[in-house]
Amino acid sequence: MFPIDFAWGAGTAAYQIEGGWQADGKGPSIWDTFSHEKGRVFGEQNGDVACNSYELWEKDLECIQQLGLTHYRLSLSWARLLPDGTTRHVNQKGVQYYNKVIDDLLTCNVSPMVTLYHFDLPQALQDQGGWKSPSIVALFDSYAQFCFQTFGDRVKLWITINEPYVCAKLGHEDGVHAPGLKEPGIAAYVVGHNMLRAHAMAWHSYDSFYRPKQRGAVSLAINSDWLEPLHPDCADDIAAAERYLAFTLGWFAWPVFVTGDYPEIMRSAIDFQNKKLGYSGGSRLPSFSKDEPAVLGTADFFALNYYTSRKIKPRGSCGQVLCMKSDRDAEEVLDPSWPICGVSWLAVVPYGLRKLLKYIKDTFNNPAVYITENGFSQVGPLQIEDDRRSEFYKDTIIEVAKAIGEDGVNVRGYFAWSLLDNFEWADGFSVRFGLFHVDFSDAKLSRAIYQSGQEYAKIISKYKSSQSG
Repeated sequence: MFPIDFAWGAGTAAYQIEGGWQADGKGPSIWDTFSHEKGRVFGEQNGDVACNSYELWEKDLECIQQLGLTHYRLSLSWARLLPDGTTRHVNQKGVQYYNKVIDDLLTCNVSPMVTLYHFDLPQALQDQGGWKSPSIVALFDSYAQFCFQTFGDRVKLWITINEPYVCAKLGHEDGVHAPGLKEPGIAAYVVGHNMLRAHAMAWHSYDSFYRPKQRGAVSLAINSDWLEPLHPDCADDIAAAERYLAFTLGWFAWPVFVTGDYPEIMRSAIDFQNKKLGYSGGSRLPSFSKDEPAVLGTADFFALNYYTSRKIKPRGSCGQVLCMKSDRDAEEVLDPSWPICGVSWLAVVPYGLRKLLKYIKDTFNNPAVYITENGFSQVGPLQIEDDRRSEFYKDTIIEVAKAIGEDGVNVRGYFAWSLLDNFEWADGFSVRFGLFHVDFSDAKLSRAIYQSGQEYAKIISKYKSSQSG
């Protein structure tokens, strides 16, 4: 059912778990800045300490071993390694920390999957324009090459950028993530474009200079819900669902896997809106230059972050102003039969993952797929006996098995989000995704396994023994 070398993993991100925000020469990131501004994060919380994984890595490693993971997905803090974002100054303490993490994992027979960028741009680079500036592309490539050179002898699975959609839209359109910009209808497309250019340049650098010796694989993690028309026989709903998918999954997957350019349906929707509103500033969706490294073909596997599903119908306007919502002209509807877990946006729809995997197989030329994030949140009173989350993991892994066995999708791995309860961005510590609970009221930040963590460990153990048997 699962291939013999299937990756059983869990994931974390540097800002969400490490703490040590000023420790040992680390520079500030945009999330340090953002979370220190009043009113940005639930309860004025921040990631200054978080799970303190910078000091408590050995405790995290114990959690990883207790689950029996074969793989662990972590992200590197760009500002911990390169405090001003450039290779002019390397923070050796940061290098030592990640060397220890990687070496410890390998000693325990756990393969690292390493993300270069998980939302935490060095503040020094944000001060120069951040992801809106074309100059970020070469700076990211330089950082990526530093990481390939420093860690690539041991790291064989790389993610360049995590969820460019979220960075672009939540950080630059909605302003609810760092850097907290609200420049609707314009900045997100520029940021998404520069992220794709940066990813492509880093992939080409790896391909030319590091792959021959290191023999690893590089991709970017694309988040998408499964989307289907509200009324499956209504042409307007079908068109709206296609548009919505183009503006989320297609925005980043189409250039990398299909044509080297954005989905035509996305560009024409934006141009239509320009005409409608009399916008004369040219196309708001940039074009890729022939003089730059091609973006097409710059993924060695498809990395998918999936959480939930939506039904889609037309209409989602911001009135007479430019915005992504008007551009895509499609509105999300929650099916009332879907249970909600924790946060209001997270409807539990395991079968949506199977459908999305099949769609990816059919649309993007049957790539190898790693599910790089998938999880279930808890809010309110702590429930260590989290029955619903335990059921969720069982149900979801059955759907992944069907995608492999019945639909022929080449799924290579599954990473639960997250290893630990952690700093959940603008929700602070109020939302818990962990397989292990972290007691943030305890100075020791003790870790305790949830029932769902035990369930996931059982699932892994069952399939690992059937793979080797």
